[in-house]
Amino acid sequence: MARETPAITARYCPQCAGTLMPRLLREGEPPRLCCVQCGFVLYLNPKAVSAAVFSHDSGIVLVRRAIEPAKGHWALPGGFVDLGETAAAAAIRETMEETGLQIGLTGILDVYSSGTNEVLLIVYAADVLGGAERLGAECSEIGRFAPELLPWDEVGFETTRAALRDYVRRFFPRVRVPRFA
Repeated sequence: MARETPAITARYCPQCAGTLMPRLLREGEPPRLCCVQCGFVLYLNPKAVSAAVFSHDSGIVLVRRAIEPAKGHWALPGGFVDLGETAAAAAIRETMEETGLQIGLTGILDVYSSGTNEVLLIVYAADVLGGAERLGAECSEIGRFAPELLPWDEVGFETTRAALRDYVRRFFPRVRVPRFA
């Protein structure tokens, strides 16, 4: 199966400031950005994003994004994993930052990606342990949705939609997930 190559945005080598040019290094792999001066290879890899999905006050918690990408759409509480931080710690931290809720992770739901997306989404199932609900700086609203009333057409990312679909199927097996979700 052919892989889509994301748009190339880097032009200069981070080692010597030479020009980066696409070059096929191995058959079957996409072209890699290589420095014409020093030979450095710049690998373009997805960034890790960690999120949590959980129910609180009888509803699955989502946040409405106040920033791009997907501004105005619903998403799971989550964000980028910082260097030196575990994915699990990032899910806990990001949930606290965006919702004010302290969570305990109960297990990994799954890992989600797409060939054109710049992120690798790691999603954990969680329970609320405490905290007081408050709106984070990157969110315009916190919503709680019954599994059968999730706003599927307002979810900002395909990977989030896939995680919600898996969560509902696993934890609410009697709820019918719409075919398009």
